[in-house]
Amino acid sequence: MSRRKVVVGAVLLVLITFMVTTGAFVYLLQTKSVDLLDTLKFFRAMQIIRSRYVEDVPVDTLMAGAIKGMVDSLGDPHSIYMDAKMFKDFMIETEGHFGGVGIVVGVKDKVLTVVSPIEGTPGEKSGIKSGDQIVKIDGQETKNMALDAAVNKIRGPEGTKVVLTIHRAGEADKDYTLTRSNIEIKTVAGKMLPNHIGYIRISMFNENTGEDFLKKYAELEKEGMQATILDLRDNPGGLLEESVKVANKLVPKGPIVSVVTKDGQREVHNSDLPAVKYPAAVLVNGGTASAAEIVSGAMQDTGSGTLIGTKTYGKGSVQTLIRLDSGTAIKLTIAKYLTPKDRSINGIGIEPDIKVEPSKEPGKDPQLDKAIEILEKAEKTNKS
Repeated sequence: MSRRKVVVGAVLLVLITFMVTTGAFVYLLQTKSVDLLDTLKFFRAMQIIRSRYVEDVPVDTLMAGAIKGMVDSLGDPHSIYMDAKMFKDFMIETEGHFGGVGIVVGVKDKVLTVVSPIEGTPGEKSGIKSGDQIVKIDGQETKNMALDAAVNKIRGPEGTKVVLTIHRAGEADKDYTLTRSNIEIKTVAGKMLPNHIGYIRISMFNENTGEDFLKKYAELEKEGMQATILDLRDNPGGLLEESVKVANKLVPKGPIVSVVTKDGQREVHNSDLPAVKYPAAVLVNGGTASAAEIVSGAMQDTGSGTLIGTKTYGKGSVQTLIRLDSGTAIKLTIAKYLTPKDRSINGIGIEPDIKVEPSKEPGKDPQLDKAIEILEKAEKTNKS
């Protein structure tokens, strides 16, 4: 074979490969040519960095940075790229335990904010409160820090320390030095109060919450429960499916929550409870978020419970975990949820039926007292 034929064959092979690759991009992306050019620009940028940057950079590092940049560009604090460490930590957390200081954080008004401290953890014991703003982590300002980066800095090996600089309205900024521990989360607790009022506290919604709630509810029924107080204060939410399991025991037959995607498709989660068995009160505050707001909103809209406390956090979006490979994933906002009356509470929150501010005096709980008062009146009315 002549050299010329070899060169011509090589050129044809390159052209065919380019055309096939281009065609594949067009088919897979199903986009306009301008988007294809942007895609090719992305690969060109990666090739330039790999060939001309002063240091060698692994391809997986560049790809991870690109994916993270794409997700960050959405401007949604609840959509994040999870590297191997973050993904592992997230999976452990939803299973009921994780390493850290025991505070759930989010971004509110573009500021890193404590959604709620978790009961019995270093964060809660130190006095950190729902609504506190974290302005520094170990001396580093959080102003332009991504949510996932902040979470990674707060978490760490058990026994190590982290310093959080907290801004609280009306007070000078204060440093809290916390020792990280293995956070064991028991999400459901309960007891019988006087006058046969069953009290159930849910601290968050993980994989065990629905089952644990049903067990506690059954225990209180055996003890003679005639009314229910559901305490969702400082509950940052969690798994939607678990909140539906809880609501299915408290909300009458019909919609609990509707999940609406960008193309308008609606998935409705319904209760099959024939009728509400007991009068109920729900305790809420600014730390009541996400899945906890699903339960609160459903009970308020259906009249199955009286909301008492202060306005909730206002997280009405739904995230799903999409695996990219065996060790990384994207947690992406894919929908918004609506209450049974089609209310969107995202960025708004839920106003309680009866507003009661918390007490600053230790040992006093006017919100719980009001719930007991309301239920005792309801019980007397039913008996008469």
